[in-house]
Amino acid sequence: MTIAPLTRADHGRPAAPVRIVHLGLGNFTRAHQAWYTEQAPDHDSWGIAAFSGHSGAGRRSRVVDALAGQDGVYTLITRGPDGDRFAVISSLSAVHAGSEHDAFRRYLADPQVAIMTSTVTESGYQRDGQGHLEMNDAVRADIAALRSDPDAVPLTVPGRVTSGLAARRASGAGPITILPCDNLAENGVAFRTVVTEFAAALDPDLAAWAQDPAHVTWATSMVDRITPATTDADVDVVRDGCGYLDAAPVPTEPFAEWVISGAFPADRPAWEKAGVQIVDDVAPFEQRKLWLLNGAHSLLAYLGPLQGCETVAEAMAEPHCRQAVDDWWATAAPHLSIPAEDYCRALTERFENPNIRHLLAQIASDGSAKLPQRIVPVLELERSQGRLPRVAALGIAAWTLHLRGRSTPVRDAGAVQGLADGSDAEAARRVVAFLAPSLADDSELIGLVETMITELEHSQTSEDALR
Repeated sequence: MTIAPLTRADHGRPAAPVRIVHLGLGNFTRAHQAWYTEQAPDHDSWGIAAFSGHSGAGRRSRVVDALAGQDGVYTLITRGPDGDRFAVISSLSAVHAGSEHDAFRRYLADPQVAIMTSTVTESGYQRDGQGHLEMNDAVRADIAALRSDPDAVPLTVPGRVTSGLAARRASGAGPITILPCDNLAENGVAFRTVVTEFAAALDPDLAAWAQDPAHVTWATSMVDRITPATTDADVDVVRDGCGYLDAAPVPTEPFAEWVISGAFPADRPAWEKAGVQIVDDVAPFEQRKLWLLNGAHSLLAYLGPLQGCETVAEAMAEPHCRQAVDDWWATAAPHLSIPAEDYCRALTERFENPNIRHLLAQIASDGSAKLPQRIVPVLELERSQGRLPRVAALGIAAWTLHLRGRSTPVRDAGAVQGLADGSDAEAARRVVAFLAPSLADDSELIGLVETMITELEHSQTSEDALR
């Protein structure tokens, strides 16, 4: 029997006019921002045009092709401990490859577009260790290309956004809000910094325009929903459960949280009626999430594979990994300004959910950008109070072994892999200096990291280091 494909006409709702442009099309945004927009009571007025990461001129990503063949609709698989629930999400009114930069500029030049959101991950910000724009080869190439030709196709995120803002200024389209949705502390400030510094290098007048709230407002958000990568099994589950073929379903957990601060002068969806918290200050929420959820995830991502674990749920069932998570929460929670006990209890249930196959290899990517946000701030606070947190040193040591190829494949900036070369003492010194420059001379910490590298390296079960 032939299974009919998922289509908007048969299973979705009519495409809404595009008023949000999203950069970084992937599973998370489809389980989070697009899902929240679908739940908003005014969703018929707020369509999203989503762009994938840049894949080179003339190339399209698999997910773009799959979604384009389905008119942008897809199935969200919500995986609770008691089974799966299915919902068709229709909030993506258009999908584009990252290379379709002309379309991106046209959207941003449209007065109807009120918001640009992004999920480009920490590495996409092109930040240096001080939070400023890193003038690397890719950034310099984008600046040179746009100076030569304003219609050039930039490859970096700051270059793409700056080019889009230039198009909006030229069209006089009115104010726009830029709302990053990455797991990064103060992501609105971070995104504004790299984009406006790129703009300043290209055109100082454009940079001044982009920092004027009459033209651009930079909002901040905290996002939270565990969303694994899609597998062939997910396609089969939707086919069997819904009776149609969806080439791009998204599995996710029941829990979702979105906390936003900032102004939206050109309006926004009624997200608060879909459960979004609109607050004056996101910082306490993002800090709790970055340290407790993301910090524990990174800890498991590097320790779990050393114990033969592939998923978060498997690692939580491994006694040494579970103890490390509990130790991390006990270390980090006292430094938070909002309660953490109930949050940690909820995290335990989420991490142990047997129906969420969240691969540790997925979490382990880009550790060089993630660990300074998730682990290092707590480590610095502990050291400032005279304590030496063993669990933080353990996480750094486990990342070092990851760079040595002892666990999941390394997917990170090419330069960081060499940090783990040489003796354990040399590796410990370089890794600590890279992740936490303020602690580069902390011989006690470096010594503990060295000891843990050695124990993890030479113990098949890692019991000594993990105990």
